[in-house]
Amino acid sequence: MTLTRDLPLDPAQSALLFVDVQNFSAHPKGAEFAGLSEAGFEEKYGWYFSELDTRVIPNMQAIQHAARAAGVEVLYTTIESLTLDGRDRSLDYKITGFHVAKGSWDGKVIDQIAPGPDEIVLPKSSSSVFISTHIDYVLRNLGVRQLVISGLVTDQCVESAIRDACDLGYLVTQVTDACLTYTPQRHEGSLRTIKGYCRQVTTEDLIAELSGT
Repeated sequence: MTLTRDLPLDPAQSALLFVDVQNFSAHPKGAEFAGLSEAGFEEKYGWYFSELDTRVIPNMQAIQHAARAAGVEVLYTTIESLTLDGRDRSLDYKITGFHVAKGSWDGKVIDQIAPGPDEIVLPKSSSSVFISTHIDYVLRNLGVRQLVISGLVTDQCVESAIRDACDLGYLVTQVTDACLTYTPQRHEGSLRTIKGYCRQVTTEDLIAELSGT
């Protein structure tokens, strides 16, 4: 038997995971961007939000719709502490200054891809969803072997999820144009770096695969 990552999805054994597509980091009023002047915001994050609004979020909506239609489980993880003061955060998040309080608006998935009433949302307090949540346990209970990943930001939490999922035995598919980070150079560099760990497809490719065309 030949082992390969390049296998089409079996919907009954697949899940789509959105990483950190939340108000904190995907809404211009999110706490990650607090304190910036209008000019400073545009200079540092103008390209990022332009890409989010015109391309990446529409792609996320498209793959969310296709996954639901195909019977693929859709899950979400967001940066959000289990406490109001964030004392349970990872040391890295404390040093970085990431603080999304339990139950806060910043911790909610953005409205454009709001979770359905029976879809799973896992709050995490470290870069990798596999470190600070019980997602591995959940995925195995759901019978998931193939994990599709989309989200923010490509070269940080998305990469962490891909690497850990691979090490835990999942076949991972990254939707390259449904992920984003703060510069095109960082995004493209991350895609090249992580390519050896996963199958990489476009939104169009994934939708065609899930629809059987």
